Amino acid sequence: MAQSASPSQPTNPAPPVIFAPQRRLAQRARMRRLAQRPDAAHFLADDMIEDMLDRLSFLRHSPKTALVIGDVRGALATALVAQGVAVTRADPAPLPGETGVEQEAPLPFAQGFDLIAVLGTLDTVNDLPGALVHLRRALAPDGLAMMSFTAAGSLPALRGVMLAADAERPAPRVHPQVDVRAGGQLLQRAGFADPVIDSRSLAVRYRSLKRLVQDLREQGLSNCLARPGAPLGKSALARAQQAFAEMADADGRVTETFEILTLSGWAKPLRAPKF
Repeated sequence: MAQSASPSQPTNPAPPVIFAPQRRLAQRARMRRLAQRPDAAHFLADDMIEDMLDRLSFLRHSPKTALVIGDVRGALATALVAQGVAVTRADPAPLPGETGVEQEAPLPFAQGFDLIAVLGTLDTVNDLPGALVHLRRALAPDGLAMMSFTAAGSLPALRGVMLAADAERPAPRVHPQVDVRAGGQLLQRAGFADPVIDSRSLAVRYRSLKRLVQDLREQGLSNCLARPGAPLGKSALARAQQAFAEMADADGRVTETFEILTLSGWAKPLRAPKF
């Protein structure tokens, strides 16, 4: 006689809903429209692409096929094609010639890729461990995945400005973010072999809060929380502007910091521990 599952048996809980999927998709689509402007900010993507190409050169990994996710301007895909790599481009908000992907679901590709590169799309998924598992499963044997996104420690100036704006009633304004330690745990949990985790900082100086916010929107870093705070009113915005001005240096600029976390790992059998 078959036995039913005991109510006390452990189950895998659903991941918490931190980010709103529809807001995230709308944010991504808006960013892709803004990125078409000739003066749009793209310094984060440029840094990620340069770093990934440097890593590939250092590792002497010569992929024949690659899946590139989140390459907004196509710069990484272009560089890989120039090296003789057959590139498939994908994005959560695809343009013509790209494949749409939902990173919390299995990727819609039958082919195992020698390389998967993900640029800045993993920082706002609710089920990041699940997304990493889907990426690993899309790799060919001995394939490499590299994933870069903004991480813990980013935007300290903006966080301070928003706290000043909200005064006694702080509201959720800036996303929670992954740090280096959590990144390593995530790679191991997803089954990647030889995981490598590191972070680096980019410092950018701003003359106005408006320009900082504009750069965030143009690079897909605006708020897509499931429960965001209410829009700033006139008095709160005035407090934000005042707080920003008080942070300025002698040149009238405020330095903002962006931390970029890069996770990489291989689709290899995990080594058995030696005793």
